[in-house]
Amino acid sequence: MKTIIFLVLAFSVQIIAQSKTESVLTTVQSVNLEKYVGTWYEIAKIPNRFQSDCAKNTTATYSLNEDGTIKVVNRCFEEDGEVDEAEGIARIVDTLTNAKLEVSFVSFLGWRPFWGAYWIIGLDDNYQWAIVGHPERKYGWILSRTKSISEETQTEIFSILAEQGYNINDFEKTIQE
Repeated sequence: MKTIIFLVLAFSVQIIAQSKTESVLTTVQSVNLEKYVGTWYEIAKIPNRFQSDCAKNTTATYSLNEDGTIKVVNRCFEEDGEVDEAEGIARIVDTLTNAKLEVSFVSFLGWRPFWGAYWIIGLDDNYQWAIVGHPERKYGWILSRTKSISEETQTEIFSILAEQGYNINDFEKTIQE
């Protein structure tokens, strides 16, 4: 009996390990950073603590730095109308595709101890919308060059998110005025 229980447990662990391996987040094949930089409007996000004060009009603006990093400026409006702005830096992790980056918003005298994964998992051919994810799917953003997206585009994005193992119901629409 102990052998049967052991085999069942071992089989279960193997199935869980395989399902985790099979559900690895996949990035897009290539990102042209010169086309990617600029201002993006947040269409939706998985709610997170570092954006908890953001009530509306959330944007991310990227610009290339001379050293190959990317300047990141995230901006939103709080309920009381105050502007909340965070400036950070992104570095490319996968130089073959430019689709895997890390972002840091914390600096101590130039030293950045904390970096967060920023993986581009969906991208319009004309760089009009993007999907940014995290390998553990604890974060996710839908970004657009415009303040809104069409129903057709939303359906396409949700399809990509579902294929990538995200629960689309985890995403909260961002108010853009």
